[in-house]
Amino acid sequence: MHHDRRWTEDAVRLIEADYNRSADTHLIPVALPAFPAVQLYLKDESSHPTGSLKHRLARSLFLYALCDGRIGPGTTVVEASSGSTAVSEAYFARMLGLPFVAVLPRATAAEKIAAIAFHDGRVHMIDDPGTAYAEAERLATELGGVYLDQFTYAERATDWRGNNNIAESIYAQMALERHPVPTWIVCGAGTGGTSATIGRYVRYRRHATRLCLADPEASVFHRHWHDRSVAAAQRCASVVEGIGRARVEPSFLPGVIDRAEAVADRDSIAAARLLSRRLGRRCGGSTGTNLHVCAMLAAEMAAAGVEGSIVSILCDDGERYASTYFDDGWLAARGLDVAPAEAALARRLGWTE
Repeated sequence: MHHDRRWTEDAVRLIEADYNRSADTHLIPVALPAFPAVQLYLKDESSHPTGSLKHRLARSLFLYALCDGRIGPGTTVVEASSGSTAVSEAYFARMLGLPFVAVLPRATAAEKIAAIAFHDGRVHMIDDPGTAYAEAERLATELGGVYLDQFTYAERATDWRGNNNIAESIYAQMALERHPVPTWIVCGAGTGGTSATIGRYVRYRRHATRLCLADPEASVFHRHWHDRSVAAAQRCASVVEGIGRARVEPSFLPGVIDRAEAVADRDSIAAARLLSRRLGRRCGGSTGTNLHVCAMLAAEMAAAGVEGSIVSILCDDGERYASTYFDDGWLAARGLDVAPAEAALARRLGWTE
């Protein structure tokens, strides 16, 4: 299908102009009183216009599809998502005047669904998250549209060598810090795009940094990292949205990851709630997963007498989980008593409350 090149050029210009108006995201230092020789920094991706790390991915996916000739005037854009990618894609679809449909699990946080609707996106709910891929493809075919397929294209849509990607931004912002080359960078995986970008960039720039995957216990990614023959779990029952999958996604590249740690949902949510109080604003469950692993690595570094820095990601705005992770009734209904884990982590980090 041949699309009007002038329309495509204008669409790319609109997206690039939006990026040009946006400042880079902050790198926030977080004091660890229990580990004074270890500096922790969080890349605050919640400050993007759509409130999450997935803003970067959505921009890259749209540019990739536009320059591939898959999106043209009036093309209906369809995506399978746990919410945040769909929010960001709805933003870009509205910018280009294109219809957008998100295929979401029924358990997706209500705030995310509302955010998609705010950007004029339509939501198509499914009961079984495992059917999301086929359903998105079916809808795109039925509507004569395009399935963006973040799970396949995430690792190739982003320029991992640089071009203002998240890894290049982190190292530029760390340049004047006490330990400018992080000992560890910690991130989760939903598509695997972020870990692929960071892992490749670290190797390309020949940094000594190691990359640690922070993964929900129920996810298959950490299992696959330890044993490449494991390609799927029966299901990913984690309540932490945005990371962890039941199948190894095409964009997940285990070879760029140096270590993988599994985190229980209770510990992820406890860490998110604790960090939210520490920062004075809410952050989501995937950020909590990251923090739990950062605490583990900081303790190991301190025990080994290693000074250095750890960088991780504040993935999204926690207000979109007001009705879930920050609702005591919601937690109680799922048998998640996070108070002991919050107290234990606060003691471990030296955060007296």
